[in-house]
Amino acid sequence: MALAPRLDLRQSQSLVMTPQLQQAIKLLTLSNLELETFISDEIEKNPLLDTGEIATESGDSSDGNVESEPAAQGSDEILTSGPSEAESPLDLQGETDSFTNNSLSESDGALDGQLGLNGTRTGAAAGGEAPDFENMLVAEITLTEHLMDQAGAVLSGMDLFIAQHIIDQIDECGYLQAELLELAQRLNVGLADVKRILTMVQTLDPVGVGARNLAECLALQAKDADRYDPAMARLIDNLDLLAKGALPQLKRICGVDDEDLRDMISELRNYDPKPGCKIGGGSVQAVVPDVFIAERTNRWIIEVNSATLPKVLVNRSYYSELKDGAQDKQSKEWLNECLADANWLVKALDQRQRTIVKVATEIVKQQEEFFRKGVAHLRPLTLKNVAEQIEMHESTVSRVTSNKYLSCSRGTFELKYFFTSGIQSSTGGEAASAEAVKSHIKSLIDNEDPKKILSDDKLVALLKERGFDIARRTVAKYREALGLGSSVQRRRQKALEGKAA
Repeated sequence: MALAPRLDLRQSQSLVMTPQLQQAIKLLTLSNLELETFISDEIEKNPLLDTGEIATESGDSSDGNVESEPAAQGSDEILTSGPSEAESPLDLQGETDSFTNNSLSESDGALDGQLGLNGTRTGAAAGGEAPDFENMLVAEITLTEHLMDQAGAVLSGMDLFIAQHIIDQIDECGYLQAELLELAQRLNVGLADVKRILTMVQTLDPVGVGARNLAECLALQAKDADRYDPAMARLIDNLDLLAKGALPQLKRICGVDDEDLRDMISELRNYDPKPGCKIGGGSVQAVVPDVFIAERTNRWIIEVNSATLPKVLVNRSYYSELKDGAQDKQSKEWLNECLADANWLVKALDQRQRTIVKVATEIVKQQEEFFRKGVAHLRPLTLKNVAEQIEMHESTVSRVTSNKYLSCSRGTFELKYFFTSGIQSSTGGEAASAEAVKSHIKSLIDNEDPKKILSDDKLVALLKERGFDIARRTVAKYREALGLGSSVQRRRQKALEGKAA
């Protein structure tokens, strides 16, 4: 074996994740709100990027079918292609596709006009702006602040100091999450003082706050309502029997008849097991849809939500000024790099919008019956099915449908909601979606006779009559996923509801 140094030529293939490819992949997975933050960061780093008027992409269809936008470079191509030319005119200035409205929900007449990728929408609400409901949100007072305001009005000194530490240990539901002895040792005060202050804290609003368990929470509310007699006390002490529906045993323990027990159960049902949730909890973060779907005169209209998408432009006039002032080689290289990055980002954003529309278009094609008739008509669908139809890779479809929501007349759904497994039809026909089967199970249970509770075996038989060949264990799994109890649990619940009625 030769040990002398030498030079060899070898040829090999490898997949290199360029920064542009990594950025394109990242853009596909971002939601509109996340994309807005990403664009803001890029504008801060790149002086050649600028924001313009809000723009959007959309596709439309006719005769009940959805047609995609004019042929364009697909997302797979942009993921595998190299960086764009630095001098390519990708700034989208001049002639550009734009819509006058921010979203389909801006006004009642927002959809009176037609939409298209290479046109504008004209309608009764053109040019109008929707109220920004986010600006109407105000900072809510937290439960801790609410309790401290009340405690500060009646306590002072060491008592207020102890109350503050007790309130700090109350969770958002209103329950005390600390041991009194441990709290007394930490504050170096007597256990009796801590118990005394806790009793005072438990008198604050909302009623039931500061309880250490559910029984104490209900007892505080019963005392406030002047309903805490010995019979009610024994009922609250035996909540486990109430949950099991052991009514005869409860009557003996409480020493009451059927009518009194019914009144006591009805009273308990009016109490709040989580009193702290009435106060604060932070502002509700509403889901912002990324795509709007609507039907007008047998035409499906698909529009990317532009309300959260600023239009990104390349500022070529500023580039010309900087180019004229750049003298050294390093400055010119930096400027050319900024221009290339800006052009690539604009191109990637444009392809992202087209890819989202393309995937949404195919989802509407595949799940058209759902949009027309409801969840019972949801079809089995996989990422592979959509990927084959739009000629993209399955991983691309997966990225597009991640963290994105679709808004239609039936509500707002995550794009992945439309991808469900299938249940074989007992009649040999087309398979049904698992979500559709769940919908039928919920319908059967909601409409069951309280005196004839349906067992899982009976549900299997009824589903088979509706064309679903499904095993008993699958019915039980879907029922539990819907949060519905077994036949025994539902029978007890109906009995309790009958007593409380």
